[in-house]
Amino acid sequence: MTKMKLKIPFSPPDMSEEEAKEVREAILSGWITTGPRTKKLETQISEYVGTAKTVCLSSATAAMEMMLHLLDLQPEDEVIVPAYTYTATASVTQHVGCRLVMVDSQKDNVEMDYEQLEQAITEKTKVIMPVDIAGIVADYDRVYEIVERKKSLFRPANALQAKIGRIVVSADCAHSFGAVRKGKKAGAIADFSAFSFHAVKNFTTAEGGALTWRLPFGNEIVATDVDYMPTVPKKEGETWNEMLYRISQLFSLHGQNRDALAKTKAGMWEYDIIGPWYKCNMTDIMASLGLAQMKRYPKMLERRQEIVARYNAALDGLNVVLLNHKDAEHCSSHHLYMVRLPGKSREEVNRMMEQMAERGIATNVHFKPLPMMTAYKALGFDIADYPNAYHLFENEMTLPLYSRLTDEEMEFVITNFVEIIRNS
Repeated sequence: MTKMKLKIPFSPPDMSEEEAKEVREAILSGWITTGPRTKKLETQISEYVGTAKTVCLSSATAAMEMMLHLLDLQPEDEVIVPAYTYTATASVTQHVGCRLVMVDSQKDNVEMDYEQLEQAITEKTKVIMPVDIAGIVADYDRVYEIVERKKSLFRPANALQAKIGRIVVSADCAHSFGAVRKGKKAGAIADFSAFSFHAVKNFTTAEGGALTWRLPFGNEIVATDVDYMPTVPKKEGETWNEMLYRISQLFSLHGQNRDALAKTKAGMWEYDIIGPWYKCNMTDIMASLGLAQMKRYPKMLERRQEIVARYNAALDGLNVVLLNHKDAEHCSSHHLYMVRLPGKSREEVNRMMEQMAERGIATNVHFKPLPMMTAYKALGFDIADYPNAYHLFENEMTLPLYSRLTDEEMEFVITNFVEIIRNS
């Protein structure tokens, strides 16, 4: 056994003096809730991914739920998600009260089974939510081809749905900030995209997330006779992008039509509550972390790519299945280093993870399929209906991957992992 000399966590945040400086300035500015730093981060995210508008929120979960609210989904409406994902992708359907539909994964591929997806679409389908697992952008071209073929089934229920004119494609980009596919960044490929800035993500605001969108009609003026959300007053001359952003602000701040920053202006104290809605805004303290991370992010991504390349080289020739993080068509965000150990059972892989832990190396599993979870069993889902998702889970292990991982630590992980594989 390799003598243990290091303690390697799974995914600590990459913090520096730059983040500390930005947070300190935010605190001392006297403005710590949603304000100018949050607005600045929203602008920078839109510029970075290539979209017209971004709203920063308290989590990716809030962002995905916000998308469903913007579409004003009803109880009979269906949202299709993969069974192989984290709960947030699916749980938001229950928050808004619409119907959850799951499809299996492809065989030996973490992406959803697109043939099953096509078969799952009905007249009630309003949204498809692919997931960019491990930071690898899903095949949205394939999803859009399916959506176009099924266009005749689509039944819009409001003006926004009618304007889009087909099933909405909303990306769970929780893992993929900075990833690219066919020259487009994650966030600028689907109609709507939700990012996570949780502490374990590549880019973090401690907690937090963002919803961004790419709608071809976004800069068109909303016609005064458009019947979209009767509870939300119209603003003459407002574009669709501006309206969706304004409604997002309302839904993220109790339905209050004037935020704290706007109320600081002379004579502007009075506000109205448009609807009895939610509280999921991002604060300027959180945004200040993001502003610092944005400056450092290219180098952080570069380091992750170096680590994945070294891992790949070290595991070449071993009985280990790896994900494709980079080729001529795409470059992932290199968020997770997921490996599968063919021929091993879940119990055997768990024992290998215990051996890694005994040597000071933290590992994880991504993901336990949703139909195996109590909450989704209670909704009637059964893992027997999702054999490929179970097959992906049964022998998966995720190795440490983070931008602060040193060369020495990386070699320590490799040496121990290879030794354990060969002795198992």
